[in-house]
Amino acid sequence: MKVEIFDQTYNVQAEGEEEALLRKVASLVDEKMRTVAESTRQVDSTRVAVLTALNIADELFAARKRLEEIEGPLRQRVQRCVRLVEKTLETSA
Repeated sequence: MKVEIFDQTYNVQAEGEEEALLRKVASLVDEKMRTVAESTRQVDSTRVAVLTALNIADELFAARKRLEEIEGPLRQRVQRCVRLVEKTLETSA
């Protein structure tokens, strides 16, 4: 299949559900690159690509941090529940 990102066409391999996902990903990258190019007034596609990659990586790190903030306390609660269930099973046996 072909996708277009920042006025460049790329041939990529994808099938079925992967194809729809890849189209969404390519659309997101294209949108981000256009936003970066517009806000920085850069015309060099390599510079735009690097700045876009930095922006996407920053978003990824922020999302990972938020996930850790949610998962940490949740994991602790689950572990406490498991311990309580184990204690209850031990005393009832």
